[in-house]
Amino acid sequence: MSVGTSSAAGAQDAGSPPAAARPPGDPACLGIDPDQLPDGLVVADEQGRVICFNAAAERITAVRARDALGQRLEKALPLEDLEGRRWWQLTDPYGGLAIRVGQPERNLLLPGGREVLVSARYVRTRPTGPVRRLVVTLRDTEARRRTERSHAELIATVAHELRSPLTSVKGFTATLLAKWERFTDDQKRLMLETVDADADRVTRLIAELLDISRIDSGRLEVRRQPVDIGAAVGRHIQAYVAAGQPADRFLLRVQQPLPDLWADPDKIDQVLSNLLENAVRHGEGTVTIDVTATASPREGEDTGTSVTVSDEGPGIPEESMNRVFTRFWRGSKRGGTGLGLYIVKGIVEAHGGTITVGRAPGAGAEFRFTLPVSAPAYLA
Repeated sequence: MSVGTSSAAGAQDAGSPPAAARPPGDPACLGIDPDQLPDGLVVADEQGRVICFNAAAERITAVRARDALGQRLEKALPLEDLEGRRWWQLTDPYGGLAIRVGQPERNLLLPGGREVLVSARYVRTRPTGPVRRLVVTLRDTEARRRTERSHAELIATVAHELRSPLTSVKGFTATLLAKWERFTDDQKRLMLETVDADADRVTRLIAELLDISRIDSGRLEVRRQPVDIGAAVGRHIQAYVAAGQPADRFLLRVQQPLPDLWADPDKIDQVLSNLLENAVRHGEGTVTIDVTATASPREGEDTGTSVTVSDEGPGIPEESMNRVFTRFWRGSKRGGTGLGLYIVKGIVEAHGGTITVGRAPGAGAEFRFTLPVSAPAYLA
């Protein structure tokens, strides 16, 4: 943004009357209304006096525009670096190197110690000429701090989740190596099965972290193949029954005929696994899965496939509905990293689909995702 506003200021500078011919802060000096900009904007003239101080700059600095306009820049915007040095004296925009075009964004301090992100652009009528305009952009650091907190929470969660299985793996392997002969075959098998399960847990966590990285960077790849979504749900139900869940806890209803679905089978399995695990672990009563044909969420396609997973538990509080698909949201204290539903949403959206959460008819939670059929062009 600083480049764009500097360019506007530069264009005005070359072909318009000097700023002194206009009231200080006149929006025409930029060709736009500075108060419409989301970032703070401060412009100083060739004498270093403030001629523009927009509403965002007022909000960020807590300085009123009428108090800043006409003041020397270093007085209206007294910035210091993190070592306490006065920023305008240090950079000397009007008397410094004539080849310098600006200052990159960096953290500086306002009076009182509040941090702000500042970048500057020096506008000259010709290369190496005197500075005619100094354009400064200001951004609050709160957004960056939220990102940093999110990263810190992710690191803390990962460290916590890794510590338990790795401690178990280390303890059992060290014990077996030191006292192998003292244990019976059944004891050895139990220890090795525990190590194997903990290794799987670590592998799943690493896979979740890789998925989050790809989702956040927009690099989540979808390898589309024909998917029988009803059969995929059936396999997950069979796995739960084999693991000890009663068969009558699950109700699968598949509407026929379904459109041919082209999707990434591994990632759709991941979505189904997370939603069913969520219903089994946090819900109660019968887990109902409805697979139906529906309108496609993608413009230009007529049909899509919808999967609804609902339970009869206490459901999700209304005030938490908008946080369900965010990082670290946990519906209860029954464990988990709180990353599963965030990944589910990323996978569904990577397919061009949508996912929603609501209250089931039986008062439990209801998750519904809809995918476009995404048939290849040669099948259309």
